Amino acid sequence: MESVFYGFNDNFIVKKYYSLFFFLVINAFFIQSLHAAIADETSATEDPPPTLETLLVELTSVSLSRAAPVIDQLEAVGGRDLLPLFQTMLEGDLYYDENTLQVIALSENSEGEDVGVDILSGENLGVVEDWDIKKIRVNNRLRTLLRKAIARINLLQGTDSERESSALAMLGDINADNKALLDQALPVEKNSNVLELIQVGIAMYTMSNADEQELRFEALDILKGRLESPVRNLLASFLDEDNSLYEEDPLIREAIVSAQKKMQQTVAFYGFIEKLFFGLSLGSVLLLAAIGLAVTFGVMGVINLAHGEMLMLGAYTTYVIQQLLPNHINYSIWLAIPAAFMVSATVGILIQRFVIRSLNGRPLETLLATFGISLILQQTVRTIFSPLNRRVISPDWMSGSWEINPVLAFTYNRLYILLFALIVFFILLLVMKKTSLGLYVRAVSQNRDMAKAMGIKTDRVDALTFGLGSGIAGMAGVALSQLTNVGPNLGQAYIIDSFMVVVFGGVGNLFGTLVGAFSLGMFNKFLEPVTGALLANIMVLVFIILFIQKRPKGLFPQKGRAAE
Repeated sequence: MESVFYGFNDNFIVKKYYSLFFFLVINAFFIQSLHAAIADETSATEDPPPTLETLLVELTSVSLSRAAPVIDQLEAVGGRDLLPLFQTMLEGDLYYDENTLQVIALSENSEGEDVGVDILSGENLGVVEDWDIKKIRVNNRLRTLLRKAIARINLLQGTDSERESSALAMLGDINADNKALLDQALPVEKNSNVLELIQVGIAMYTMSNADEQELRFEALDILKGRLESPVRNLLASFLDEDNSLYEEDPLIREAIVSAQKKMQQTVAFYGFIEKLFFGLSLGSVLLLAAIGLAVTFGVMGVINLAHGEMLMLGAYTTYVIQQLLPNHINYSIWLAIPAAFMVSATVGILIQRFVIRSLNGRPLETLLATFGISLILQQTVRTIFSPLNRRVISPDWMSGSWEINPVLAFTYNRLYILLFALIVFFILLLVMKKTSLGLYVRAVSQNRDMAKAMGIKTDRVDALTFGLGSGIAGMAGVALSQLTNVGPNLGQAYIIDSFMVVVFGGVGNLFGTLVGAFSLGMFNKFLEPVTGALLANIMVLVFIILFIQKRPKGLFPQKGRAAE
Protein backbone atom coordinates (compact mmCIF):
# COMPACT_ATOMS: atom_id res chain seq x y z
CA MET A 1 0.00 0.00 0.00
CA GLU A 2 2.79 2.35 0.88
CA SER A 3 4.71 1.82 -2.35
CA VAL A 4 1.61 2.27 -4.41
CA PHE A 5 0.79 5.45 -2.62
CA TYR A 6 4.25 6.92 -3.19
CA GLY A 7 4.28 5.81 -6.81
CA PHE A 8 0.96 7.47 -7.30
CA ASN A 9 2.33 10.67 -5.79
CA ASP A 10 5.48 10.59 -7.93
CA ASN A 11 3.51 10.26 -11.17
CA PHE A 12 1.27 13.06 -10.09
CA ILE A 13 4.22 15.39 -9.37
CA VAL A 14 5.87 14.56 -12.70
CA LYS A 15 2.67 15.27 -14.59
CA LYS A 16 2.26 18.52 -12.70
CA TYR A 17 5.78 19.72 -13.65
CA TYR A 18 5.29 18.73 -17.28
CA SER A 19 2.08 20.76 -17.40
CA LEU A 20 3.81 23.78 -15.88
CA PHE A 21 6.69 23.52 -18.39
CA PHE A 22 4.32 23.41 -21.38
CA PHE A 23 2.39 26.35 -19.96
CA LEU A 24 5.55 28.46 -19.69
CA VAL A 25 6.67 27.60 -23.22
CA ILE A 26 3.28 28.55 -24.66
CA ASN A 27 3.33 31.81 -22.72
CA ALA A 28 6.81 32.63 -23.98
CA PHE A 29 5.75 32.16 -27.61
CA PHE A 30 2.65 34.24 -26.97
CA ILE A 31 4.61 37.08 -25.37
CA GLN A 32 7.21 37.03 -28.18
CA SER A 33 4.45 37.21 -30.79
CA LEU A 34 2.81 40.02 -28.89
CA HIS A 35 6.07 42.03 -28.73
CA ALA A 36 6.65 41.49 -32.45
CA ALA A 37 3.17 42.70 -33.24
CA ILE A 38 3.61 45.76 -31.04
CA ALA A 39 6.99 46.50 -32.64
CA ASP A 40 5.49 46.22 -36.13
CA GLU A 41 2.65 48.50 -35.18
CA THR A 42 5.06 51.01 -33.57
CA SER A 43 7.37 51.07 -36.59
CA ALA A 44 4.38 51.55 -38.83
CA THR A 45 3.19 54.54 -36.83
CA GLU A 46 6.67 56.19 -36.31
CA ASP A 47 7.45 59.31 -38.36
CA PRO A 48 9.85 58.78 -41.29
CA PRO A 49 13.35 60.31 -40.97
CA PRO A 50 13.24 64.06 -41.61
CA THR A 51 14.08 65.29 -45.09
CA LEU A 52 15.86 68.49 -46.02
CA GLU A 53 12.62 70.07 -47.20
CA THR A 54 10.72 69.31 -43.99
CA LEU A 55 13.59 70.61 -41.86
CA LEU A 56 13.68 73.88 -43.83
CA VAL A 57 9.93 74.29 -43.35
CA GLU A 58 10.39 73.63 -39.63
CA LEU A 59 13.20 76.22 -39.51
CA THR A 60 10.78 78.90 -40.72
CA SER A 61 8.37 78.35 -37.81
CA VAL A 62 10.45 77.03 -34.90
CA SER A 63 11.12 79.33 -31.96
CA LEU A 64 14.60 80.53 -31.10
CA SER A 65 14.75 78.27 -28.05
CA ARG A 66 14.04 75.16 -30.16
CA ALA A 67 16.05 76.03 -33.29
CA ALA A 68 19.29 74.36 -32.15
CA PRO A 69 18.11 70.75 -32.76
CA VAL A 70 16.84 71.76 -36.20
CA ILE A 71 20.25 73.17 -37.13
CA ASP A 72 21.94 69.98 -35.91
CA GLN A 73 19.58 67.89 -38.03
CA LEU A 74 20.14 70.13 -41.05
CA GLU A 75 23.90 69.63 -40.70
CA ALA A 76 23.44 65.85 -40.40
CA VAL A 77 21.12 65.64 -43.42
CA GLY A 78 22.59 68.29 -45.75
CA GLY A 79 26.23 68.44 -44.74
CA ARG A 80 28.39 70.54 -47.05
CA ASP A 81 25.45 71.50 -49.28
CA LEU A 82 24.01 73.58 -46.44
CA LEU A 83 27.13 75.68 -45.93
CA PRO A 84 25.62 78.68 -47.86
CA LEU A 85 22.50 78.46 -45.68
CA PHE A 86 24.48 78.50 -42.43
CA GLN A 87 26.70 81.36 -43.60
CA THR A 88 23.72 83.42 -44.77
CA MET A 89 21.88 82.75 -41.53
CA LEU A 90 24.95 83.73 -39.52
CA GLU A 91 25.14 87.03 -41.42
CA GLY A 92 21.44 87.68 -40.75
CA ASP A 93 20.39 87.64 -44.42
CA LEU A 94 18.23 84.49 -44.38
CA TYR A 95 14.50 84.96 -45.09
CA TYR A 96 11.52 82.87 -46.16
CA ASP A 97 8.44 83.48 -48.29
CA GLU A 98 5.35 83.49 -46.07
CA ASN A 99 3.21 82.09 -48.88
CA THR A 100 5.42 79.27 -50.17
CA LEU A 101 7.77 78.84 -47.16
CA GLN A 102 10.69 78.97 -49.61
CA VAL A 103 13.95 79.81 -47.84
CA ILE A 104 15.87 82.57 -49.65
CA ALA A 105 19.03 84.64 -49.22
CA LEU A 106 18.36 88.34 -49.55
CA SER A 107 20.79 90.97 -50.86
CA GLU A 108 20.57 94.50 -52.22
CA ASN A 109 21.35 95.37 -55.83
CA SER A 110 22.93 98.58 -57.13
CA GLU A 111 19.52 100.26 -57.33
CA GLY A 112 18.71 99.55 -53.69
CA GLU A 113 16.15 96.81 -54.44
CA ASP A 114 15.94 93.53 -52.52
CA VAL A 115 16.98 90.56 -54.66
CA GLY A 116 16.31 86.98 -53.55
CA VAL A 117 18.26 83.80 -54.28
CA ASP A 118 17.02 80.29 -53.54
CA ILE A 119 19.32 79.06 -50.80
CA LEU A 120 19.45 75.47 -52.07
CA SER A 121 19.43 75.72 -55.86
CA GLY A 122 21.09 79.13 -56.16
CA GLU A 123 18.35 80.25 -58.55
CA ASN A 124 18.01 84.02 -58.88
CA LEU A 125 14.46 84.95 -57.85
CA GLY A 126 14.73 88.57 -58.93
CA VAL A 127 13.31 91.47 -56.97
CA VAL A 128 11.16 90.40 -54.03
CA GLU A 129 8.60 92.48 -52.18
CA ASP A 130 9.12 93.24 -48.50
CA TRP A 131 5.61 92.21 -47.51
CA ASP A 132 6.01 88.69 -48.92
CA ILE A 133 9.09 87.72 -46.90
CA LYS A 134 9.95 87.31 -43.25
CA LYS A 135 13.36 87.11 -41.60
CA ILE A 136 14.61 83.94 -39.90
CA ARG A 137 15.85 85.30 -36.59
CA VAL A 138 19.08 84.31 -34.84
CA ASN A 139 20.50 85.06 -31.41
CA ASN A 140 23.95 84.76 -29.88
CA ARG A 141 23.41 81.12 -28.93
CA LEU A 142 22.46 80.20 -32.48
CA ARG A 143 25.36 82.22 -33.90
CA THR A 144 27.78 80.21 -31.78
CA LEU A 145 26.11 77.01 -32.95
CA LEU A 146 26.28 78.13 -36.58
CA ARG A 147 29.98 79.02 -36.33
CA LYS A 148 30.72 75.59 -34.92
CA ALA A 149 28.68 73.92 -37.66
CA ILE A 150 30.47 75.92 -40.36
CA ALA A 151 33.84 75.07 -38.81
CA ARG A 152 32.98 71.35 -38.69
CA ILE A 153 31.78 71.32 -42.29
CA ASN A 154 34.81 73.23 -43.57
CA LEU A 155 37.30 71.19 -41.57
CA LEU A 156 35.80 67.74 -42.16
CA GLN A 157 34.05 68.06 -45.54
CA GLY A 158 35.58 71.10 -47.25
CA THR A 159 38.07 71.37 -50.08
CA ASP A 160 41.79 71.58 -49.37
CA SER A 161 41.74 75.39 -49.30
CA GLU A 162 38.60 75.48 -47.14
CA ARG A 163 40.03 73.01 -44.65
CA GLU A 164 43.27 74.97 -44.52
CA SER A 165 41.44 78.26 -43.95
CA SER A 166 39.27 76.69 -41.25
CA ALA A 167 42.25 75.19 -39.41
CA LEU A 168 44.11 78.50 -39.67
CA ALA A 169 41.12 80.40 -38.28
CA MET A 170 40.97 78.03 -35.30
CA LEU A 171 44.52 78.96 -34.31
CA GLY A 172 43.21 82.34 -33.20
CA ASP A 173 40.65 80.74 -30.87
CA ILE A 174 42.05 77.53 -29.43
CA ASN A 175 39.61 76.24 -26.81
CA ALA A 176 38.38 72.86 -25.67
CA ASP A 177 35.68 72.66 -28.38
CA ASN A 178 38.06 73.55 -31.22
CA LYS A 179 40.68 71.22 -29.83
CA ALA A 180 38.15 68.36 -29.83
CA LEU A 181 37.28 69.18 -33.44
CA LEU A 182 40.96 69.18 -34.40
CA ASP A 183 41.41 65.82 -32.68
CA GLN A 184 38.49 64.52 -34.74
CA ALA A 185 40.00 65.78 -38.01
CA LEU A 186 43.60 64.69 -37.30
CA PRO A 187 43.33 60.94 -38.13
CA VAL A 188 41.39 61.46 -41.38
CA GLU A 189 43.30 64.42 -42.83
CA LYS A 190 45.45 63.65 -45.91
CA ASN A 191 46.64 67.10 -47.00
CA SER A 192 50.07 67.84 -45.52
CA ASN A 193 49.52 71.61 -45.11
CA VAL A 194 46.20 71.14 -43.33
CA LEU A 195 47.67 68.35 -41.22
CA GLU A 196 50.48 70.65 -40.04
CA LEU A 197 47.99 73.36 -39.05
CA ILE A 198 45.90 70.83 -37.13
CA GLN A 199 49.00 69.66 -35.26
CA VAL A 200 49.93 73.28 -34.54
CA GLY A 201 46.48 73.95 -33.09
CA ILE A 202 46.69 70.89 -30.84
CA ALA A 203 50.22 71.90 -29.76
CA MET A 204 49.00 75.41 -28.88
CA TYR A 205 46.30 73.94 -26.67
CA THR A 206 48.85 71.63 -25.07
CA MET A 207 51.24 74.51 -24.35
CA SER A 208 48.47 76.43 -22.59
CA ASN A 209 46.92 73.57 -20.63
CA ALA A 210 49.41 70.72 -20.15
CA ASP A 211 50.95 70.15 -16.72
CA GLU A 212 53.75 67.82 -17.74
CA GLN A 213 57.04 69.34 -18.85
CA GLU A 214 57.61 66.62 -21.46
CA LEU A 215 54.32 67.47 -23.20
CA ARG A 216 55.22 71.16 -23.21
CA PHE A 217 58.57 70.50 -24.88
CA GLU A 218 56.92 68.28 -27.50
CA ALA A 219 54.42 71.03 -28.24
CA LEU A 220 57.15 73.67 -28.40
CA ASP A 221 59.09 71.58 -30.94
CA ILE A 222 56.05 71.82 -33.22
CA LEU A 223 55.47 75.54 -32.62
CA LYS A 224 58.97 76.99 -32.70
CA GLY A 225 59.31 76.95 -36.48
CA ARG A 226 55.88 78.43 -37.21
CA LEU A 227 55.29 82.04 -38.33
CA GLU A 228 51.52 82.32 -37.85
CA SER A 229 50.53 85.35 -35.77
CA PRO A 230 48.52 83.35 -33.18
CA VAL A 231 51.55 81.13 -32.53
CA ARG A 232 53.90 84.08 -32.12
CA ASN A 233 51.40 85.89 -29.90
CA LEU A 234 50.96 82.80 -27.73
CA LEU A 235 54.69 82.37 -27.15
CA ALA A 236 55.08 86.09 -26.49
CA SER A 237 52.29 85.96 -23.89
CA PHE A 238 54.23 83.37 -21.89
CA LEU A 239 57.09 85.84 -21.51
CA ASP A 240 54.98 88.74 -20.24
CA GLU A 241 55.64 89.90 -16.72
CA ASP A 242 51.99 89.33 -15.83
CA ASN A 243 52.11 85.70 -16.96
CA SER A 244 53.63 83.47 -14.30
CA LEU A 245 52.60 80.20 -15.94
CA TYR A 246 56.21 79.14 -16.60
CA GLU A 247 57.87 81.18 -13.87
CA GLU A 248 58.69 78.01 -11.97
CA ASP A 249 60.04 76.20 -15.04
CA PRO A 250 63.21 78.00 -16.24
CA LEU A 251 63.99 75.33 -18.84
CA ILE A 252 60.75 75.79 -20.77
CA ARG A 253 61.05 79.56 -20.42
CA GLU A 254 64.56 79.51 -21.87
CA ALA A 255 63.35 77.34 -24.75
CA ILE A 256 60.51 79.78 -25.47
CA VAL A 257 62.94 82.75 -25.47
CA SER A 258 65.20 80.94 -27.95
CA ALA A 259 62.29 80.01 -30.22
CA GLN A 260 60.90 83.55 -30.17
CA LYS A 261 64.29 85.03 -31.05
CA LYS A 262 64.57 82.82 -34.13
CA MET A 263 61.01 83.73 -35.11
CA GLN A 264 61.81 87.46 -34.89
CA GLN A 265 64.90 87.04 -37.07
CA THR A 266 62.89 85.13 -39.68
CA VAL A 267 60.08 87.69 -39.63
CA ALA A 268 62.61 90.53 -40.04
CA PHE A 269 64.21 88.78 -43.03
CA TYR A 270 60.87 88.29 -44.77
CA GLY A 271 59.95 91.88 -43.92
CA PHE A 272 63.05 92.98 -45.83
CA ILE A 273 62.01 90.83 -48.80
CA GLU A 274 58.53 92.39 -48.70
CA LYS A 275 59.95 95.93 -48.73
CA LEU A 276 62.19 94.94 -51.62
CA PHE A 277 59.19 93.66 -53.54
CA PHE A 278 57.18 96.84 -52.93
CA GLY A 279 60.19 98.88 -53.99
CA LEU A 280 60.43 96.93 -57.24
CA SER A 281 56.68 97.31 -57.71
CA LEU A 282 56.87 101.10 -57.35
CA GLY A 283 59.94 101.08 -59.57
CA SER A 284 58.03 99.20 -62.28
CA VAL A 285 55.31 101.88 -62.25
CA LEU A 286 57.94 104.64 -62.41
CA LEU A 287 59.67 102.79 -65.23
CA LEU A 288 56.48 102.62 -67.30
CA ALA A 289 55.74 106.27 -66.61
CA ALA A 290 59.28 107.50 -67.32
CA ILE A 291 60.40 105.32 -70.20
CA GLY A 292 58.31 107.18 -72.76
CA LEU A 293 59.49 110.49 -71.34
CA ALA A 294 63.09 109.29 -71.64
CA VAL A 295 62.59 108.72 -75.38
CA THR A 296 60.96 112.10 -76.13
CA PHE A 297 63.15 114.10 -73.78
CA GLY A 298 66.30 112.37 -74.94
CA VAL A 299 65.60 112.70 -78.68
CA MET A 300 63.76 116.00 -78.93
CA GLY A 301 64.86 117.79 -75.77
CA VAL A 302 61.23 118.67 -75.07
CA ILE A 303 60.09 119.02 -71.46
CA ASN A 304 56.59 117.63 -71.92
CA LEU A 305 54.45 118.52 -68.89
CA ALA A 306 51.46 116.85 -70.56
CA HIS A 307 53.15 113.45 -70.30
CA GLY A 308 51.18 112.64 -67.12
CA GLU A 309 47.94 113.15 -69.01
CA MET A 310 48.98 110.42 -71.43
CA LEU A 311 48.91 108.05 -68.45
CA MET A 312 45.49 109.38 -67.57
CA LEU A 313 44.17 108.76 -71.10
CA GLY A 314 45.42 105.17 -71.00
CA ALA A 315 43.70 104.59 -67.67
CA TYR A 316 40.41 106.04 -68.92
CA THR A 317 40.68 103.92 -72.07
CA THR A 318 40.81 100.84 -69.81
CA TYR A 319 37.73 102.08 -67.96
CA VAL A 320 35.78 102.69 -71.18
CA ILE A 321 36.59 99.25 -72.58
CA GLN A 322 35.39 97.63 -69.35
CA GLN A 323 32.14 99.55 -69.64
CA LEU A 324 31.73 98.33 -73.22
CA LEU A 325 32.55 94.71 -72.26
CA PRO A 326 31.12 94.29 -68.74
CA ASN A 327 30.82 90.51 -69.07
CA HIS A 328 34.39 89.97 -70.25
CA ILE A 329 36.47 91.64 -67.53
CA ASN A 330 39.10 88.88 -67.62
CA TYR A 331 39.83 89.57 -71.29
CA SER A 332 39.12 93.29 -71.60
CA ILE A 333 42.55 94.26 -70.28
CA TRP A 334 44.22 92.51 -73.24
CA LEU A 335 42.19 94.75 -75.53
CA ALA A 336 42.84 97.80 -73.35
CA ILE A 337 46.65 97.60 -73.72
CA PRO A 338 46.82 98.18 -77.51
CA ALA A 339 43.81 100.51 -77.37
CA ALA A 340 45.45 102.69 -74.71
CA PHE A 341 48.66 102.75 -76.75
CA MET A 342 46.80 103.89 -79.87
CA VAL A 343 44.74 106.56 -78.07
CA SER A 344 47.69 108.10 -76.22
CA ALA A 345 50.00 107.82 -79.24
CA THR A 346 47.44 109.55 -81.47
CA VAL A 347 47.00 112.40 -78.98
CA GLY A 348 50.80 112.66 -78.65
CA ILE A 349 51.29 112.88 -82.42
CA LEU A 350 48.62 115.58 -82.65
CA ILE A 351 50.30 117.58 -79.89
CA GLN A 352 53.64 117.32 -81.64
CA ARG A 353 52.27 118.21 -85.05
CA PHE A 354 50.12 121.18 -84.07
CA VAL A 355 51.95 122.63 -81.06
CA ILE A 356 55.48 121.43 -80.38
CA ARG A 357 56.72 121.46 -83.99
CA SER A 358 56.14 125.20 -84.24
CA LEU A 359 58.04 125.79 -80.98
CA ASN A 360 61.31 124.02 -81.84
CA GLY A 361 64.27 125.69 -80.19
CA ARG A 362 62.12 127.52 -77.63
CA PRO A 363 62.13 125.23 -74.55
CA LEU A 364 60.45 127.69 -72.16
CA GLU A 365 57.52 128.26 -74.50
CA THR A 366 57.29 124.51 -75.11
CA LEU A 367 57.12 123.91 -71.36
CA LEU A 368 54.32 126.46 -70.95
CA ALA A 369 52.44 125.09 -73.96
CA THR A 370 52.52 121.48 -72.72
CA PHE A 371 51.43 122.67 -69.27
CA GLY A 372 48.42 124.34 -70.87
CA ILE A 373 47.68 121.18 -72.87
CA SER A 374 47.71 119.15 -69.64
CA LEU A 375 45.08 121.48 -68.15
CA ILE A 376 42.95 121.22 -71.30
CA LEU A 377 43.10 117.41 -71.25
CA GLN A 378 42.19 117.30 -67.55
CA GLN A 379 39.18 119.55 -68.06
CA THR A 380 38.08 117.57 -71.11
CA VAL A 381 38.08 114.38 -69.05
CA ARG A 382 36.15 116.12 -66.26
CA THR A 383 33.54 117.23 -68.80
CA ILE A 384 33.12 113.75 -70.31
CA PHE A 385 33.48 111.50 -67.26
CA SER A 386 32.83 113.98 -64.37
CA PRO A 387 35.44 114.89 -61.74
CA LEU A 388 34.69 111.76 -59.71
CA ASN A 389 37.16 108.89 -59.65
CA ARG A 390 36.27 105.79 -61.60
CA ARG A 391 37.00 102.27 -60.47
CA VAL A 392 38.51 99.74 -62.86
CA ILE A 393 37.82 96.12 -61.92
CA SER A 394 40.84 93.84 -61.87
CA PRO A 395 40.56 90.51 -63.72
CA ASP A 396 40.25 87.38 -61.62
CA TRP A 397 43.73 86.23 -62.57
CA MET A 398 45.17 89.49 -61.21
CA SER A 399 43.24 89.37 -57.93
CA GLY A 400 44.47 87.86 -54.71
CA SER A 401 48.02 87.18 -53.64
CA TRP A 402 50.68 84.52 -53.79
CA GLU A 403 51.26 83.56 -50.15
CA ILE A 404 54.81 82.37 -49.63
CA ASN A 405 54.35 81.95 -45.87
CA PRO A 406 52.21 83.57 -43.14
CA VAL A 407 54.36 86.74 -43.07
CA LEU A 408 55.18 87.13 -46.78
CA ALA A 409 52.75 87.42 -49.68
CA PHE A 410 53.06 88.95 -53.14
CA THR A 411 49.95 90.45 -54.73
CA TYR A 412 49.33 89.17 -58.22
CA ASN A 413 48.50 92.58 -59.69
CA ARG A 414 51.90 94.01 -58.68
CA LEU A 415 53.70 90.89 -59.88
CA TYR A 416 52.05 91.13 -63.29
CA ILE A 417 52.74 94.86 -63.54
CA LEU A 418 56.42 94.26 -62.73
CA LEU A 419 56.60 91.61 -65.45
CA PHE A 420 54.68 93.86 -67.86
CA ALA A 421 57.06 96.78 -67.25
CA LEU A 422 60.10 94.64 -67.99
CA ILE A 423 58.49 93.26 -71.17
CA VAL A 424 57.67 96.78 -72.40
CA PHE A 425 61.22 97.92 -71.60
CA PHE A 426 62.88 95.11 -73.55
CA ILE A 427 60.49 95.51 -76.50
CA LEU A 428 61.32 99.23 -76.65
CA LEU A 429 65.01 98.37 -76.41
CA LEU A 430 64.65 96.03 -79.40
CA VAL A 431 62.77 98.70 -81.33
CA MET A 432 65.52 101.24 -80.68
CA LYS A 433 68.33 98.82 -81.53
CA LYS A 434 66.94 96.60 -84.30
CA THR A 435 64.45 98.65 -86.36
CA SER A 436 64.83 101.45 -88.88
CA LEU A 437 62.80 103.75 -86.63
CA GLY A 438 65.27 103.17 -83.84
CA LEU A 439 68.15 103.87 -86.19
CA TYR A 440 66.55 107.17 -87.28
CA VAL A 441 65.80 108.13 -83.67
CA ARG A 442 69.41 107.55 -82.65
CA ALA A 443 70.65 109.48 -85.67
CA VAL A 444 68.40 112.48 -84.93
CA SER A 445 69.31 112.45 -81.24
CA GLN A 446 73.04 112.49 -82.06
CA ASN A 447 73.06 115.10 -84.83
CA ARG A 448 69.77 116.46 -86.14
CA ASP A 449 71.30 118.56 -88.92
CA MET A 450 73.46 115.74 -90.23
CA ALA A 451 70.53 113.33 -90.15
CA LYS A 452 68.42 115.79 -92.09
CA ALA A 453 71.22 116.23 -94.61
CA MET A 454 71.32 112.42 -95.05
CA GLY A 455 67.67 112.44 -96.12
CA ILE A 456 66.02 111.47 -92.82
CA LYS A 457 62.67 113.19 -92.37
CA THR A 458 63.31 114.59 -88.94
CA ASP A 459 59.79 116.02 -88.56
CA ARG A 460 58.32 112.58 -89.14
CA VAL A 461 60.83 111.01 -86.74
CA ASP A 462 59.90 113.60 -84.10
CA ALA A 463 56.20 112.84 -84.50
CA LEU A 464 56.69 109.07 -84.37
CA THR A 465 59.03 109.40 -81.39
CA PHE A 466 56.59 111.60 -79.52
CA GLY A 467 53.77 109.20 -80.39
CA LEU A 468 55.84 106.22 -79.24
CA GLY A 469 56.66 107.84 -75.90
CA SER A 470 53.04 108.90 -75.39
CA GLY A 471 51.77 105.43 -76.32
CA ILE A 472 54.04 103.78 -73.76
CA ALA A 473 52.69 106.25 -71.18
CA GLY A 474 49.18 105.12 -72.16
CA MET A 475 50.13 101.50 -71.42
CA ALA A 476 51.48 102.70 -68.08
CA GLY A 477 48.00 104.08 -67.44
CA VAL A 478 46.55 100.60 -68.00
CA ALA A 479 48.89 99.27 -65.31
CA LEU A 480 48.05 102.13 -62.92
CA SER A 481 44.33 101.46 -63.32
CA GLN A 482 44.90 98.08 -61.65
CA LEU A 483 46.49 99.72 -58.60
CA THR A 484 44.43 102.83 -57.97
CA ASN A 485 41.22 104.59 -58.98
CA VAL A 486 41.11 106.45 -62.28
CA GLY A 487 40.68 110.21 -62.03
CA PRO A 488 41.50 113.43 -63.91
CA ASN A 489 44.55 114.10 -61.71
CA LEU A 490 46.02 110.61 -62.03
CA GLY A 491 48.97 111.67 -64.17
CA GLN A 492 49.98 114.61 -61.98
CA ALA A 493 51.09 112.25 -59.21
CA TYR A 494 53.74 110.69 -61.49
CA ILE A 495 55.02 113.48 -63.74
CA ILE A 496 57.56 114.84 -61.23
CA ASP A 497 58.76 111.34 -60.34
CA SER A 498 59.13 110.54 -64.05
CA PHE A 499 61.39 113.55 -64.61
CA MET A 500 63.45 112.60 -61.54
CA VAL A 501 63.93 109.08 -62.89
CA VAL A 502 65.02 110.34 -66.31
CA VAL A 503 67.45 112.91 -64.90
CA PHE A 504 68.83 110.51 -62.29
CA GLY A 505 69.40 107.65 -64.76
CA GLY A 506 70.76 109.80 -67.58
CA VAL A 507 68.82 111.71 -70.21
CA GLY A 508 68.08 109.55 -73.25
CA ASN A 509 69.61 106.40 -71.77
CA LEU A 510 67.05 103.59 -71.50
CA PHE A 511 69.21 101.40 -69.28
CA GLY A 512 69.77 104.38 -66.99
CA THR A 513 66.00 104.87 -66.81
CA LEU A 514 65.59 101.22 -65.74
CA VAL A 515 68.22 101.50 -63.00
CA GLY A 516 66.95 104.90 -61.88
CA ALA A 517 63.33 103.79 -61.63
CA PHE A 518 64.04 100.71 -59.52
CA SER A 519 66.61 102.55 -57.38
CA LEU A 520 64.26 105.41 -56.52
CA GLY A 521 61.37 103.00 -55.97
CA MET A 522 63.28 100.91 -53.43
CA PHE A 523 64.82 103.99 -51.80
CA ASN A 524 61.34 105.42 -51.31
CA LYS A 525 59.82 102.22 -49.88
CA PHE A 526 62.65 101.65 -47.41
CA LEU A 527 62.34 105.24 -46.17
CA GLU A 528 58.55 105.28 -45.77
CA PRO A 529 58.34 103.10 -42.61
CA VAL A 530 60.92 105.32 -40.90
CA THR A 531 60.01 108.83 -42.07
CA GLY A 532 56.49 108.57 -43.48
CA ALA A 533 55.37 108.81 -47.11
CA LEU A 534 55.54 112.61 -47.45
CA LEU A 535 58.92 113.05 -45.84
CA ALA A 536 60.26 110.10 -47.86
CA ASN A 537 59.29 111.85 -51.11
CA ILE A 538 60.95 115.06 -49.92
CA MET A 539 64.13 113.22 -49.02
CA VAL A 540 64.22 111.53 -52.43
CA LEU A 541 63.84 114.91 -54.12
CA VAL A 542 66.65 116.40 -52.00
CA PHE A 543 68.83 113.40 -52.86
CA ILE A 544 68.22 113.91 -56.59
CA ILE A 545 69.11 117.62 -56.33
CA LEU A 546 72.36 116.88 -54.51
CA PHE A 547 73.19 114.06 -56.91
CA ILE A 548 72.68 116.26 -59.97
CA GLN A 549 75.02 118.83 -58.46
CA LYS A 550 77.72 116.16 -58.43
CA ARG A 551 76.82 114.36 -61.68
CA PRO A 552 74.78 116.69 -63.92
CA LYS A 553 74.42 114.06 -66.65
CA GLY A 554 73.05 111.32 -64.39
CA LEU A 555 74.19 107.80 -63.61
CA PHE A 556 74.71 106.76 -67.24
CA PRO A 557 75.50 109.83 -69.36
CA GLN A 558 75.45 109.53 -73.12
CA LYS A 559 78.79 109.34 -74.88
CA GLY A 560 80.10 110.39 -78.26
CA ARG A 561 78.01 112.63 -80.48
CA ALA A 562 74.90 111.96 -78.40
CA ALA A 563 76.55 113.66 -75.43
CA GLU A 564 76.62 116.93 -77.34
